[in-house]
Amino acid sequence: MKVLSAFSEAMSSSNPRPPSYLAPVALSLALLLHLSLSSQAGDRRPWPVDRTPGLKEKTLILLDVSTKNPVRTVNENFLSLQLDPSIIHDGWLDFLSSKRLVTLARGLSPAFLRFGGKRTDFLQFQNLRNPAKSRGGPGPDYYLKNYEDDIVRSDVALDKQKGCKIAQHPDIMLELQREKAAQMHLVLLKEQFSNTYSNLILTARSLDKLYNFADCSGLHLIFALNALRRNPNNSWNSSSALSLLKYSASKKYNISWELGNEPNNYRSIHGRAVNGSQLGKDYIQLKSLLQPIRIYSRASLYGPNIGRPRKNVIALLDGFMKVAGSTVDAVTWQHCYIDGRVVKVMDFLKTRLLDTLSDQIRKIQKVVNTHTPGKKIWLEGVVTTSAGGTDNLSDSYAAGFLWLNTLGMLANQGIDVVIRHSFFDHGYNHLVDQNFNPLPDYWLSLLYKRLIGPKVLAVHVAGLQRKPRPGRVIRDKLRIYAHCTNHRNHNYVRGSITLFIINLHRSRKKIKLAGTLRDKLVHQYLLQPYGQEGLKSKSVQLNGQPLVMVDDGTLPELKPRPLRAGRTLVIPPVTMGFYVVKNVNALACRYR
Repeated sequence: MKVLSAFSEAMSSSNPRPPSYLAPVALSLALLLHLSLSSQAGDRRPWPVDRTPGLKEKTLILLDVSTKNPVRTVNENFLSLQLDPSIIHDGWLDFLSSKRLVTLARGLSPAFLRFGGKRTDFLQFQNLRNPAKSRGGPGPDYYLKNYEDDIVRSDVALDKQKGCKIAQHPDIMLELQREKAAQMHLVLLKEQFSNTYSNLILTARSLDKLYNFADCSGLHLIFALNALRRNPNNSWNSSSALSLLKYSASKKYNISWELGNEPNNYRSIHGRAVNGSQLGKDYIQLKSLLQPIRIYSRASLYGPNIGRPRKNVIALLDGFMKVAGSTVDAVTWQHCYIDGRVVKVMDFLKTRLLDTLSDQIRKIQKVVNTHTPGKKIWLEGVVTTSAGGTDNLSDSYAAGFLWLNTLGMLANQGIDVVIRHSFFDHGYNHLVDQNFNPLPDYWLSLLYKRLIGPKVLAVHVAGLQRKPRPGRVIRDKLRIYAHCTNHRNHNYVRGSITLFIINLHRSRKKIKLAGTLRDKLVHQYLLQPYGQEGLKSKSVQLNGQPLVMVDDGTLPELKPRPLRAGRTLVIPPVTMGFYVVKNVNALACRYR
């Protein structure tokens, strides 16, 4: 403090302009003071506090990262994917063998692929092989008569292939399928709004196609079984599940399992509630079914996949954990940021909305750690908006701020896996549209997969801070997270660090790398909207170049923009990006 006092006296001397040599001293003292206070308070928050509006452009933020030990280590499959059973209803399951779709999914491997959603508990398995006789949905009258025959011929051709079964569907087939899916989408929406769902038939042929897609894409399939088949005493009726398990085992399919989807909603959709204790018994029953089956005797089991942790949901989770906490390999729940269908583009930039997830994480962790301390927790089925999302918003660049912040916040708070709902064909929250074109959140996920490793590092910042006002919560518009660079990325040596930064300010921000990051080479991957739509754009550019798939159906090379050593990072307004700091030789990142 004496040093700071002397510095203040020097600044207030008769000379109106401070000597030039004091500028770096001031910055260094600011960083040292901040790091000292942070270490005393045990503060590992990943973001700096906002600053006064008048000094936005003049404030230089100093940034350092603790490189000795990671604060968290998440699953290698941290960013994972989900497919909704509605793809059976609208026919898209028949197109999972598309070369382009498999290529897009393979880009996000390794990952889990959860097959589940609201229609999980209306799924019935039938061991049928003839797809023409078992297919549901509209008949040939409303599209071409030979459409079903084309699907059958495609299936026959796939059966002749060995290994991964990949198809090149003619454009006319895809066009007819999009027409069919558009009609079925209205039916699915009607079911969702009325909260009444029709049964879905999953045939053996359909299961084969689903597993082929997961296996060819390098994804590990997690199958959610129907939990709403109930006996008169309200116990789980496992007959359909047992038939599916036996068929999967006969094919030697490597699958992990779940039971049900959002059991807290069973009363509203089925008229019969299932409490946490009964659900726990159902999971123990499922475990007993798996153990005699050799290939599934050690299969992973996840659940209970509850909804938002309100009071009644927390009570259900508590009852479940008392009975089956030791039965599941990870505890799962779901999160939806925006419940209403009326959404504006600026809603995705609200820091209050970005922070809603943090409180939910703490509620879930409190219950889990009470019964099974250290048990892994997964966030399954995260979506930006409910009811399938909002066109031109949930699938736009603006929605990426929620998605990237979700990834950073979950890893920072110790959540082991996050599963994105949905990879393909579910409303407007998906990563890939029905033309098999990647949307902004896909490119964001691809960058994350390529650059971010499972080890989470503590971020330390220093800069002029805004004074808190009574009764007002300061929410951060500049969010910075740090991980060890993905060890699978051979463009960077082990010991490199990747930052990802979200700037929600309407002005650019300047960040000076300090401490262990000082004077290091940086590779910038700045993701911005592309086109006239701005934040509502469904196309993005990387470092000024539009991102599109190559003509041969492969993914493009993600080229960085090298920044010279020691250069200040300039973060444009309302953008997000990744910054790989090379050759840091971080101890936490040198070993797996």
